[in-house]
Amino acid sequence: MVSDGIDRLGFLIHDVQRLMRKRFEARASGLGLSSAQWRLLVRVAKEAGVAQARLAELLEIEPISVSRLVDRMEEGGWIERRSDATDRRVRMIFPTEKANAAYADVKSLAGEVYEESLSGVSPEDRRILIRALDVIVQNLTDSEASSLEKIKSAEGAAA
Repeated sequence: MVSDGIDRLGFLIHDVQRLMRKRFEARASGLGLSSAQWRLLVRVAKEAGVAQARLAELLEIEPISVSRLVDRMEEGGWIERRSDATDRRVRMIFPTEKANAAYADVKSLAGEVYEESLSGVSPEDRRILIRALDVIVQNLTDSEASSLEKIKSAEGAAA
C-alpha cells in the first residue's frame, strides 16, 4: 500500500504544536510567566471581560485550576476580576495595562517563532498550509456541532 503520509497527520500536527510551544516558552521565559499563565493572558487580552467559567472552557482546564491561575495572575498585577453587571456570581476577567504591554511582547515573540518554523516554506505553500488547516478546523467543528445537534435531537425525541 502506498502512503501519502496521511497516516502521520495527527502526529505531525501534535509535534509541530509541541515544538513551537517549547520554542516559544524558551524565548518567553525571561518575561516571568508560565506556559499556562501565557495562555490565559493571551485569551484575556483577546477577549477582555471573558467570564471565568468560559475561560476554563477555552483553556480546556478545570474551573478550579483556572481559579488558582487567576488568583496568581491577579496577585501579580496581570489581570483583574470584576463582577458581571447582571449576575454578581459571574466573575469577569480583564487584562491590566501590564498584561496588555506583555501581550504585545508575546505577539512579537510568537511571530518570530512562526517565521522560524516556516523558514524554507514558500509564500504559496504557507497560504496552502493555512487554508488546509482552516478547512480541517472547519470540518471538525462542523462534525462536532452536528454530532451535538444529533444527540440533542435524539434526547428531545425520547422525552
